[in-house]
Amino acid sequence: MREIAEAYLGKTVKSAVVTVPAYFNDTQRKATRDAGRIAGLNVLRIINEPSAAAIAYGLDKMEDSIGKRNVLIFDVGGGIADVSLLTIEVGLFEVKAISGDTHLRGEDFDNRMVKHFVQIFKSQHKVDISGDSRALRRLRTACEKAKRILSSTIETTIEVDCLYNGIDFFSTITRAKFAKLNMDLFRKCIEPAETCLVDAKMDKSSVHDVVLTGGSSRIPKVQQLLQDFFDGKELYKSINPDEAVAYGAAVQAAILTGMGNDKIQDIALLDVTPVPRSILVCFDLDVDGILNVSATVKATGVKKSITITNDKWRLSNEEVERMVQDAKRFKVEDDDHMKKVKSKLDLENYAYDIKNAINDDNVDAKLLSGDSRNFSRGVPKFFFF
Repeated sequence: MREIAEAYLGKTVKSAVVTVPAYFNDTQRKATRDAGRIAGLNVLRIINEPSAAAIAYGLDKMEDSIGKRNVLIFDVGGGIADVSLLTIEVGLFEVKAISGDTHLRGEDFDNRMVKHFVQIFKSQHKVDISGDSRALRRLRTACEKAKRILSSTIETTIEVDCLYNGIDFFSTITRAKFAKLNMDLFRKCIEPAETCLVDAKMDKSSVHDVVLTGGSSRIPKVQQLLQDFFDGKELYKSINPDEAVAYGAAVQAAILTGMGNDKIQDIALLDVTPVPRSILVCFDLDVDGILNVSATVKATGVKKSITITNDKWRLSNEEVERMVQDAKRFKVEDDDHMKKVKSKLDLENYAYDIKNAINDDNVDAKLLSGDSRNFSRGVPKFFFF
C-alpha cells in the first residue's frame, strides 16, 4: 500500500493514519501499529473504520446540518461486519457505542455462492471440484463479481473457462436465489445494530441517519432488512461506501498534520475502545504511571488482573529493525518467486490461446483459402522427430 501511494503521489510517504475494524482488540491494534513501523511508516493514529466513515458523512452534511444528530454507521465489507453509533454536533464526533460480528464477513456471501455452484458443477459433470484450490479460487472470483452485479440487476451469469480439466462452466443466478442462499447471514448483519442501540441506551427512533459503508452494504436484501429494522427509515446513500472509510482517514491525517483547510481543523473525534458487555473492567493508574486493569466476567464471576506499562506487548526498536532487515532480504526472494509465477501464468494463458486457435471453426477455412501464411503468425509450429 505504501508503494502504491508513493507511485501515485510521486513522493516518499513517511506517515499514515490506519483504519481497523471497530471490534479490533488492543493486541490487534498494537500489531497493526507495529506492522506500520516495520513498513517504515509513522502511524499517526489508528481509527475505527465506522468512525472514519462518520467523518465522511459529517463533512457531507456539514453545510445543511442543524443541531445534534445521532448517526448509525452500518459497515459490512469483505473483512468484517461493524456498527457504530455516533453523536455529531458542531464538528464533534462522539462515538456512543460499537458492535460487530468478527465471524461474519462479506466473503461469507461469496462462499455460499461458491458452494452452490460446486454442487451444480458436480451435477452437470459428475465431478467434485471442492478439493481443487485453483478451481475454487477462480470460481470464487466469478462469484464475487456476480455478487456486485446482482446489486444492480436481478439476474447474472457465471462463466469460467476451463474451470476443471478443460471443462468450461456456465450457469446463472438470480438476486432472489442469492438472497435465499444467504438469508441467515443477512439477518445476522442486522443484529449488531440492535446491540449497538442497547449499549448506547438509545431508541432506534432517535437515530437521525443510517449510513451505509462497505461493499456488501450495497446488497438490496441487506438494505431492506436494515430499513425494516428502522421502521422504514430511508437509508443514507449519498457517500460512496467503497471510499468513505479512506476519505475519513485522509481527513484525520490532514487534521493531525495541519495540512487541512479551516473547514476540517475544527473536527474532533472521540472514539471508544471495544469491550464486551459481559465483562466488567476496572482501571487503576498508580503513581509510577503503571496501569493496573482488572476484568470480571459477569456471568461466571471469574476475575483476571494484568499490569500494563508503556511498552507492554510492543516490539522493541531492535526487534523492529531486525524485522525490517529480514523483510528487505526476503523481498529479493519474493521478487524471484513472483517472476516464476508470472512466467507460469503467461505460459498457461499462451497455451489456452493456442487451444482456442486450434479449435477455431474458421481454421480449416483459413487454411483452405490460402491464408495459412497469415494465420500461422499466431500459431506455433510443431515439429515431431
